[in-house]
Amino acid sequence: MPDARLLEEIDRKMKEILAQSPAADLEKNLRALLASAFSRVDLVSREEFDVQRELLSRTRARLAELEAKLADLEARQNAGGRRQKG
Repeated sequence: MPDARLLEEIDRKMKEILAQSPAADLEKNLRALLASAFSRVDLVSREEFDVQRELLSRTRARLAELEAKLADLEARQNAGGRRQKG
């Protein structure tokens, strides 16, 4: 995902260049072109990314918990099966 500061720097430099240029419509056209290009790219906001990262973290923790419980149940079942055979 592009760094926000990089995009801000590009925007600032473009404004400086366009301020010196007689073609005022160029800025509008370029902004429309960039907006169109960015809309086709799958970008998410930092907030959305952080929410999904937290959700994934909780899911991984829950999975580890369930795997431990399953291992415990399997161990108990194996131990109980050996007692009955003996």
